[in-house]
Amino acid sequence: MNKTLLAIGAHYDDCVFGVPGILLQAVRKHYRVVVLAIIGDYTNWEPVKGRGKELCKLSIDLARERGIEMRFLEYASMHFEVSMEAKRAVAEVVADVKPDTALLLWNRDRHPDHEVASALANVALRQPSAILGEAIRIPHRIYAFDNGPGHTIGFEPNTFVDVTPDWSVAMEWLGRLMAFVRNVPYDPTVLDAAQNVKETLARYRGLASGVKYAEAVWATGAYPQELL
Repeated sequence: MNKTLLAIGAHYDDCVFGVPGILLQAVRKHYRVVVLAIIGDYTNWEPVKGRGKELCKLSIDLARERGIEMRFLEYASMHFEVSMEAKRAVAEVVADVKPDTALLLWNRDRHPDHEVASALANVALRQPSAILGEAIRIPHRIYAFDNGPGHTIGFEPNTFVDVTPDWSVAMEWLGRLMAFVRNVPYDPTVLDAAQNVKETLARYRGLASGVKYAEAVWATGAYPQELL
C-alpha cells in the first residue's frame, strides 16, 4: 500500500512556503499527501477581507491540481489555543489520515499562531489515542520545518532534501497563492516577496547540501537519512 504524508501548519500558506518541494516529491513517489491548515476562518485578516472563503477554495484547488489534499479547520487567527477542543480537532484529522510520516511547524516562532499550531500538531501526532480515547496509529517519523527568517527562531535542521526537480512547480504554487492575497493577476515572470524569500532560503539550503535547491527539516527522532 502507498504511504501517507501529513503536513500541519497554522495558515493556508505555511506548508506551501515551508515544504512545497517535499510535498511534491512525495506525490511523485506515490504517497498520499494531505495538508492541514488549522486556521480556516480568515474574516479577521485584512489582506483578504471579504475573500476568505475564496482563499480557502483556491488553496484546495491549487493543492488538488498538484495531487495533494488540502484541509482546513474552522479556527481564526489568534482565536485558538492548546485546548482540549483544539487537540481533539487536530487528533481527529490524524486518526482519519493515518500518516506514516508527518511534518509540523518548528516550535519557536515570532508568530503566535505558528507556535500554537506546532504545539497542537505535536500532541495530536504523538498522543492521538490518549486524546480521542481509542487506538490510533501514530506516524513512524515526524519532522519539523521552518517558516523563513522573518518568523522562525533558532531552527537548526538536521535533514536536507533536494527539491530541485520540483522547484518550478513549487514556486508557481506559492506565487499563485500570493497573487490572490495581493489581489493581482499572477505573473510568472515576476517573483512575489514570499517567492523571493523562499528562493533565497532554498538556494542557501542547497549550498549547504550540495544541490541547487533544497528544503531542510529537523528530524524529531534518530531516523534513517532518507525522508521519503
